[in-house]
Amino acid sequence: MNKLKHLKIGDLTPRLPIIQGGMGVGISRSGLASAVANEGGVGVIAAAGIGMLEPDVFSNFLEANVRALKNEIRTAKARTQGILGVNIMVALSNFPDMVRTAVEEKIDIIFSGAGLPLNLPEFVKNARGAGRTKLVPIISSARAAGVIIRRWLGKYDYCPDGIVVEGPLAGGHLGFKPEQIQNPDFSLAKLMDEVIAEVRPFEADLKKEIPVIAAGGIYTGGDIRAFLARGAAGVQMATRFVGTDECDASPAFKNAFLESRKEDLVIIKSPVGMPGRAIRNQFIEDVDSGKKKPFKCPFHCIITCRQQASPYCIALALTSALKGRLKNGFAFAGANAYRVKRIIPVKELMASLVGEYRDAVNAGA
Repeated sequence: MNKLKHLKIGDLTPRLPIIQGGMGVGISRSGLASAVANEGGVGVIAAAGIGMLEPDVFSNFLEANVRALKNEIRTAKARTQGILGVNIMVALSNFPDMVRTAVEEKIDIIFSGAGLPLNLPEFVKNARGAGRTKLVPIISSARAAGVIIRRWLGKYDYCPDGIVVEGPLAGGHLGFKPEQIQNPDFSLAKLMDEVIAEVRPFEADLKKEIPVIAAGGIYTGGDIRAFLARGAAGVQMATRFVGTDECDASPAFKNAFLESRKEDLVIIKSPVGMPGRAIRNQFIEDVDSGKKKPFKCPFHCIITCRQQASPYCIALALTSALKGRLKNGFAFAGANAYRVKRIIPVKELMASLVGEYRDAVNAGA
């Protein structure tokens, strides 16, 4: 009665309907992803900026990122028999190469957002059937869900293996206008209801379930219970996984979460042209006051980045944060980052989420 229901993504069925969200520029790599997969969730490696720690990233950006992604997927696979995914942003300038690499390495699932992944099935057209890489777009509106499903079916005869709907309480870059972030009309619950309603007719026509996965601001087992009861097939969580031993970030990065207060979670204007949620620090305050952080950009890693007009390099800032050099960068974080109070093993976190879920069920929540 109080067991979590199964999440099915194609022919994959994780023991728990919990997907660890991809956190870019090195925060979720093989260490975190394999630990989550070992505990029955879906562990996710983030492809964005994954090569920033490679020694030749400045001189050989594309090859460094492809090499790093291969290595992280292979390392994760060596550590777990569980389900692994890769998060690949559509806005990446090396998007096609990263998708091809993930498919070649036989990753279980590709999650893709930060733009509409309209051509994603193109990369798996020769890999159909059981065992192929599953494709799950990340969207922030019912309209986007409908556009992707129609395009994939019409052009590729391919139905998404699932859809992640991400609300405005997520961390990092957000798919919303600044004025929408606090607007209740764009709450995750409302967005999820709309996406489910959009998906239902396709499910009826195809006689196939398209699991809708809720993301953005989900923090406790009680939250999981609420969204599963509302119709979600599973949830995606990222922020709470920063507070684990296995998270691939530096101790100083994790400490920024431990020391944060609710009022420290702020919306910033990213150089890539999207709003983002981060933990306020001196770096962000300097940028807000008009100070520039001089840099040269050998990457142009995000298609929409206007590097010549930007006060700082987002890739360098986030890499500095990953390494714990918060004077030279900042930590992206979800709206609940201030609730992270201690660092625990992934095993303990997953058990805690299950326990919180059961408590919510027993309490009738």
